[in-house]
Amino acid sequence: MSRFKFMPDDLRLWSLVTATVRPHRASRVAPADPEIETVHVAGMAQPMVAEKPKPVPATPFRLGQAVRPEPGFRFIAGDSFSPDPIEPRRKRRISRERDPIEARLDLHGLNSMAAEARLKAFVQQAYANDFRAVLVITGKGMAENGILKRNAPEWLADPALGHIVAGISQAHARHGGSGALYVALKRRS
Repeated sequence: MSRFKFMPDDLRLWSLVTATVRPHRASRVAPADPEIETVHVAGMAQPMVAEKPKPVPATPFRLGQAVRPEPGFRFIAGDSFSPDPIEPRRKRRISRERDPIEARLDLHGLNSMAAEARLKAFVQQAYANDFRAVLVITGKGMAENGILKRNAPEWLADPALGHIVAGISQAHARHGGSGALYVALKRRS
């Protein structure tokens, strides 16, 4: 016995719905005949039939087996998404502070999204202030493979900053070493 009672309006609506329902019949499409073209070879017309290419059989694979590339194809490492390095003489002048480091940004403690936004805003502001060299401290991260350390060069390679950033290089040990970057900025025109 059902506890739910159908109201007369519900029953009328349900009967209207069920009256319009038809069982589904799978429609079978007859395979199309291949197009037949005639080709004239040595003065004689011969029929030419275009056939569907056969699928390439999959090669057997066992668990733990190394995947090897097909012969004839080479995997080429993609270009890194980082700006050009700073010219060696300019980097030496910056590291010895003959060219002053006019601003510093410390990204410690920020998550990836906040660090990216702050870095881009910082570089744009430094360019607006006509600074020529800035220091960005990313930190080294766990096992010297931190997220900020890896992503900062990519963020600086953003096309929106292409007219600003002249180059980047790892900082000297006294400025943070592998956990910091020198960012050389272009002159404002």
